Amino acid sequence: MSTASAPTRQLPLALAPATARGFDDFVAGANAAVLVQLRTLGRAGPPIYLWGPSGSGKTHLLRALRDDAGSQGWPTRELTLCEPAATSADPTAESALVLIDDCDALDAAAQARAFSAFVAAAAQGGRIVAAGRVPPVDLPVREDLRTRLAWGLVFALQPLAEPELVAALRREASRRGLALPDELVQHLLTRFARDLASLMRMLERLDRYAMARARRPTVPLLRAMLADEDGAW
Repeated sequence: MSTASAPTRQLPLALAPATARGFDDFVAGANAAVLVQLRTLGRAGPPIYLWGPSGSGKTHLLRALRDDAGSQGWPTRELTLCEPAATSADPTAESALVLIDDCDALDAAAQARAFSAFVAAAAQGGRIVAAGRVPPVDLPVREDLRTRLAWGLVFALQPLAEPELVAALRREASRRGLALPDELVQHLLTRFARDLASLMRMLERLDRYAMARARRPTVPLLRAMLADEDGAW
């Protein structure tokens, strides 16, 4: 008795470059002033706080600043719940750049470390750049920390307009060697979360799915990918 053979799938190789996180890869849109501020950041000065919804580019900017400062030999410390291993870094190091991510989710211990970083920056020099989903006044943190996060420069990150989202998607697709049909771009923009981080994750998933099947990214292929993922649950 013969059985039908399953269609052959190619294993996706890790050939596509990893998503970049530098300043040059940040799509600024209405946030050009924030980008300039961070690119020219000095070692002394008031703290900076960035806020905006998930996917607005906060963590991207913090990582770009970390890498840029590191390339200049500026000691950098991170206090973040996204990367737990980094929370053990000493926040009191002299002349350090301290990056604090996810301020809206800091537990009591992380809040204590963040406050210590502010004390050290005031006494020894250094700079603090922090980020969260809400403005400082709405942060669920201890009052002395909330006050310090609010007294410096506060920037609300603005969402990208549709032309900027399209340009960013096409640039990332080109970097991956993909040609995106217009109807696929519009489908992504109208059917899924419109923040750039979510769209980039969707594009990466579709890229891997298309490579595994040796097919071009299209709307039908995207629907097939989502159906397969739903079936996996």
